[in-house]
Amino acid sequence: MHLAQAIDPVAISLGPIQVHWYGIIMGSAALLGLWIAMREGRRHGLEDDLFLDMMIWIIPAAIVGARLYYVLFEWNYYVQNPADIIAVWKGGLAIHGGLIGAIISGAFFVRKKGIQFFQLADIVAPSIILGQAIGRWGNFMNQEAHGGEVSRTFLENLHLPNWLIQQMNIHETYYHPTFLYESLWNIMGFVLLLGLRRLNPRRGEIFFGYLMWYSLGRFFVEGLRTDSLTFDGPDWLASLLNGLWSPMKVLFEPGMMANGNIRIAQLMSIGLVVLGFVFIIVRRVRGVARERYLMSEEKAMG
Repeated sequence: MHLAQAIDPVAISLGPIQVHWYGIIMGSAALLGLWIAMREGRRHGLEDDLFLDMMIWIIPAAIVGARLYYVLFEWNYYVQNPADIIAVWKGGLAIHGGLIGAIISGAFFVRKKGIQFFQLADIVAPSIILGQAIGRWGNFMNQEAHGGEVSRTFLENLHLPNWLIQQMNIHETYYHPTFLYESLWNIMGFVLLLGLRRLNPRRGEIFFGYLMWYSLGRFFVEGLRTDSLTFDGPDWLASLLNGLWSPMKVLFEPGMMANGNIRIAQLMSIGLVVLGFVFIIVRRVRGVARERYLMSEEKAMG
C-alpha cells in the first residue's frame, strides 16, 4: 500500500539531453505570470511588448541573483564543486536573491522605458507571488525544501493524496511538505492582491503588500525547514527570531539547523515586513504616494 515510487525529477530524456520537471514548472510559472501581467497592463494603456521586453531583462537577472545568493551562502560546498555552480536544474535558487536581482534590473528597465517603477511593480506583483506558488512544486519534484521529520499518519491527517505523501518519503523517512504550505500561502496572497487592486490603493502599496504578505508566510514556514541557509549571529538576534516564531510551536516543532543559529531567510523576511510598513508610512507622510493604482487606467481610458 505504501510502496509507490517517488516521482522522477526528469520529465523527458532525449539521449544525453534531460528535461527536468523543475525547469518545466519554473518556465510555466513565468509564462502564466507574464500572461496575467500583460492582461492587467492593457487596462493601464501599456503595450504587451513592454512586458515581453521586461521578461528579457528580469528573468535572467532573477535567475542569476537567486543562484549567486544561494552559492554565496553555500560557498564551502561550491568551492569544492565549482561545476555545480551552474547546475540550477538541481535546485538551489534562493528567492530573496531572485528578488534582489529582479528589482535591480527592473529599476534599470523602467528608467530606460521612461515609466514609473511602482506603476509596473504594482501590476506585476500578483504575477510574482503566483509564480512563486507554482514554482514551489519544482522543489516538490526534486524532494527538496522540505521540513523536519513527521509520521505518515501526520501527513494523512492533513488529507493529502497518496502521491504527494509518497513524494515526502525520502530514504524511508517522511518530512513536512513545507513547499505545499508556502505554495498555499502564496495562492492566498495572489487572491488578496487581486482584491487589493479593486480598493484602488496608492501607487506602490500593492507591491509592498506583496513583499509583506510573502515575507510573513516565509518567516513561519522557514522555521520548519531543515535546509535553511544559516549563519552564526548574536544570541540576542537568534532569541528574537525564535521568540517571533514561537506561536508556531503550538502546532509544530521547528526544523533542525545543520549549523549556525540564524536562518537567513527568516532575517530577510522580517526585514522586508518592516521595510514594507516603513516605506508605506514614509511615502504617505512625504506626499509622494498621492497617485493611486487605477489612475493610470483612467488616463488610458480618457
